[in-house]
Amino acid sequence: MTLGLSERSLAGLLFLATTVSVGGATRDLLAEDPSSENTHVVMASDVQWQSLNPNRGDAAPKAGTLWGDQTEDGESGFLVKFVDGFSSPPHIHNITYRGVVIAGGLHNDDPDAEPMWMPVGSYWTQPSGEVHITAARGDSVAYVEIQEGPYLVQPPSEAFDTGERPVNIDASNLVWLNASDTSWIEATESSGGIEPEIAFFWGQPAADQVSGTLVKLPAGFTGKFMTAASTFRAVVIRGQLHLHLEGKDKIAALVPGSYFGSEDEATHAIATDEETIVYVRTVGTYRVEAKQ
Repeated sequence: MTLGLSERSLAGLLFLATTVSVGGATRDLLAEDPSSENTHVVMASDVQWQSLNPNRGDAAPKAGTLWGDQTEDGESGFLVKFVDGFSSPPHIHNITYRGVVIAGGLHNDDPDAEPMWMPVGSYWTQPSGEVHITAARGDSVAYVEIQEGPYLVQPPSEAFDTGERPVNIDASNLVWLNASDTSWIEATESSGGIEPEIAFFWGQPAADQVSGTLVKLPAGFTGKFMTAASTFRAVVIRGQLHLHLEGKDKIAALVPGSYFGSEDEATHAIATDEETIVYVRTVGTYRVEAKQ
């Protein structure tokens, strides 16, 4: 399903309650192991937008930082918002970036390539130095992250070849693994067959290694993300995720474009009332566990 930039898809809600209605049943999330006290949350409604390419001003897409700072040195993750019909001139970037479509449809390829519109949940990488264009069909949003900064837009005359090639993966081509396929997911007999699934995108899913994955949480799921990773970063791509915030007696309803993350060992109590997809980037490993 393609999501537009509706008020619902970009507005964050914060519920001051001890319980939340999920899948027709009231589930006491505050009875779950609490989220880490160092959890950082950015609601989609709180994102601050600026021009992605200051040299083009309002003609450029808008960028909204979720973590780090894409205009400075270092790694970062940010949202990019495109208007319907946007098409960039041919250009390159000084660094490689990775992107996941959150709303609308995006095309990212060689300037002469036929459009291949990637729907919500699709993933791509754009190598540094390679000439390409980016276009949008419908009001569109992507989550973009970089391993080093700053993120710069440069002319084709500065193109260079690192030997790396782009990757475009349509959402329909993802390979989803369940609890019987991987140790990253733990189901219980009481889960009633309501199990999360995981799709591996990039990197090495091992201790001290950086990797990116997608997690699909079914409607009515109650459980937790458990991690000992030095960093854990999660962005809601589709659906809505209910997140318990420790010590605040609050449950945050995170809609597409919302972010939460933590450092070191952490447990994040979560629940859904509709199928929800979350992009997770970690330095280290994590597990998704259904409620006992």
